[in-house]
Formats: sequence, structure tokens, C-alpha cells
Amino acid sequence: MPPAVQETVRELVDVSPVLTEVGARFSAAGFEAHLVGGSVRDALLAAASPGARAPGDLDITTDARPEQVLELLRGWARSTWNTGIAFGTVGAEIGGSRVEITTFRADRYDRESRNPEVAWGTSLVDDLARRDFTVNAMAVSLGPDRTVTDPFGGLGDLLAKRLRTPAAAVDSFADDPLRMLRAVRFVAQLGLTPDAEVVEAMTSLAGELGRITPERVQVEFSKMLLQDSPRAALELFVSTGLADVVLPELPALRMEIDEHHQHKDVYTHSLTVLDQAIALEKAGGDGSESPDLVLRLAALLHDIGKPATRRHESRGRVSFHHHEVVGAKLVRKRLTALRYPKDVVEAVARLTFLHLRFHGYGRGEWTDSAVRRYVTDADDLLPRLHKLVRSDSTTRNKKRAAALSATYDSLETRIAELSEKEDLARVRPDLDGNAIMAILGVGPGPEVGRAWRFLKDLRLERGPLEPDEAERELRAWWAAHG
Repeated sequence: MPPAVQETVRELVDVSPVLTEVGARFSAAGFEAHLVGGSVRDALLAAASPGARAPGDLDITTDARPEQVLELLRGWARSTWNTGIAFGTVGAEIGGSRVEITTFRADRYDRESRNPEVAWGTSLVDDLARRDFTVNAMAVSLGPDRTVTDPFGGLGDLLAKRLRTPAAAVDSFADDPLRMLRAVRFVAQLGLTPDAEVVEAMTSLAGELGRITPERVQVEFSKMLLQDSPRAALELFVSTGLADVVLPELPALRMEIDEHHQHKDVYTHSLTVLDQAIALEKAGGDGSESPDLVLRLAALLHDIGKPATRRHESRGRVSFHHHEVVGAKLVRKRLTALRYPKDVVEAVARLTFLHLRFHGYGRGEWTDSAVRRYVTDADDLLPRLHKLVRSDSTTRNKKRAAALSATYDSLETRIAELSEKEDLARVRPDLDGNAIMAILGVGPGPEVGRAWRFLKDLRLERGPLEPDEAERELRAWWAAHG
């Protein structure tokens, strides 16, 4: 490792009082302590690339056993936790920083689950050899010398933007198949390119990902999707067959030709929609969060109903009627299987269901009632729906793209104008439940719910009504349907 880089890394470590204190305490007790993993990787990135992020989480490895680590932390760390102690990890809060300290490991895997047969190691290099990728298999001593240990060429790989494994890739992924999804994530997070051995191993072992619990798969997939530029990672995810195990609806789009014949296939279109949605998300301006998992999932999955609804029409055309309805059902099924929270599942499904609604707007033919229903049906998802619909225009015809954008501008203007006159965000009937019961002379029950829904539809159709007018309409409705 170049001396200048080593010196910069040492300086980055030295600016952390916590690391300095940990090193002094462990050295005084006769133990080694080394900063490892992503902490070192990010420190090296910061040293080699101005503007790169400095270390965040602090991961330390040591030859001290867990009980010895706990003793060293006693009376010094603000708090400790032992949830990972069976695997040699002790967590601690020290000086406002969260630190995880893990004993050198020399594990073996049964290759039926991803649970290792935990065994303590005695060598730093052996501990680094069992890590996932070379860029994460580097260490900086917290002892006085601050030695940088890089036995597998991690720095060279980091600078060359190359992703390799310390051990044979087949063995590494067979031990822990989740590492294949981490490889996908690092393509997005760090801009790395996996070498041929890694890609071949991922392709041959993709099926092994089925051993991993859906919760852990979902966490890695989400981390990848939330990076700045996930497209290359998604392409690797699909090309290696990992998507066939995790999200089979995505590779199923590759052969589905878009009905407008403007794209190579719906798969490519979906990746482009995701790119454009991320660009709109980053542009901000509406107070929405970024990165936005719901928007990104919706952009990627909005057309997954197309394979099941594909129909060949006359003159060589292809249709996908009601693919938004089928797609919403598929979204609910797949995201539920991946253990996404219910609110995320429902939000992505609703955006999938609504993403085609705008195409009925034409050149502004919608009535005010239709505009109200668009806003009401989207509810709190309206800012995301705006981004999704705009992103769904991927035509290369500049004139058509400009026309679509202008038309959506028109719809947003209509929404803003109506919102100035009435509270579109909280459309409610002009009479509440108590008023309905008093006017109709009924008590609580299903009749009140029916009357409430009638008044809600009336409110959407005609806008706000005066109480007297709402009462007349309610009595007429009750006479006809009550």
C-alpha cells in the first residue's frame, strides 16, 4: 500500500478519540485491536477520492475473547449489548459512537443454512480471509504503529473499481449465499465491477439464495435500490439469475414488447422509468424524502402485470389491457412474500394501480369531478404519483415527450386551481354522520354508511355544497333508495 495512503488512513483513524482510546486500552491489556471492514474501506475511499465519505460505523476485530472484551469495557463504555455474543460480537456505545468489537473468527459453514459453526481464530489474516470481498478485507491496527494490513489486494481492487472475493468465489458464496446480493449492492453503492469469477459463481449458485430468509433478502435488495444509481446493479441482479429467485416478475419483463414499440422491451423501459424517477426524487421541491423506497419500487414494478395481460391484436399490435389491476395484485403478493411492511406494500400497489389513470386525461378533457377523484384516490401518494407518471414517459420522440409533459403540467395546474377553492386533500361529505342520522331519523348502522358514501360521491362530482342543498340531495336519495 502506498506510504501516502497509509499515512492518510492513520490520520483518519487518529481523528476519532474513540478509536484511539480503544487501541490504548486493548494494547495495555496485551491484546490486538484493528479497525476492519467497511470502516477501513470508506477511510481509504476518503483518502484516495476527495469528497468521498469518511468512516461511519466502527467495526473492530481483536484476539481478545468476548468475555475479555466485556471486562475491558466495564466501567468505561456507556452501555454494552450482547445480542451477537454467540458469534463473538460485543456492541458498545463509547463517547457517543456505536462500536462493534468481534473476536477473530475461523468459522466453517454447513452449507445447508448460512449459520456458521463459530470457531475463534488466532490470526488477523485468517480472520480477513473469511470476509466477503477484498475491499472489506483490510484492517488498520489501533496499536501505536497504526499498521495497515491488506493481504488480498483490497486497496488495488477499490482503486480499480473491481469486486473480488478473498477466497474462491464459489466457496465464499456457497458458505453464505447472501454475499451474492451484497455483491449486487456494492455495484450500486461503490460503483464496482465484479470480475469474471464472481459473476460465474453468482450465476451458478443463484438458486442457493433460496436458503436465505426473505427478511434478510429484502434488506439487501432495499439497500441496493436506495443507492444513487442502482441500474447497473439491477442488470447484474437479473443477468446472473438472482432475480429469478428473489423477484421473478422483473426478468419476466425482458421479452414483453411495449405496445407503442418505442422500447426494446418492458424490462428496459422499467429501468429507464426508475432512472427518471430517481432524478425527479433528487430534484425535490415538494418536501418528499430522498431516497424514496416506495417511489423506486413503484417505478421498477409498475408494469409487472404486462406479461399476464399480453394480447396480440390486429395489424401486429400488442395490448396489455388492465395490466395495472393485475400488476397491483402481483405487487402485493411479491412484496408481502419479501416481508416488506404493510404500508410499503399498499403504497406501491396503489401507485401501480393508478399509474395509467392519467392517460385518460387526453388534452384536458377531464371534468373537475375526475380531477377530484384523481387527487382523492391518490391521497397522500399524490406527490409520488406525479413523479411516477412523469417518469413513465420514456419516448425518444422529443415532440411527443414535450406534449406529454405539457399535458401533465396542465393537470397539475387544474389540481392547484381546485385546491385553492376547496380542500382536495381532505374531501369529506358536506354532512357528517350525526347530521345524516338526524335528517333521516335513523340510528347508527349500515344505512348511515351508505348515505355517507352517496354524499362523498356527490361532493366529488359537484364540489362543495351548501348544507341546505346537501340535505335536499340526501332526502331525494333516501326516498329513492332508502
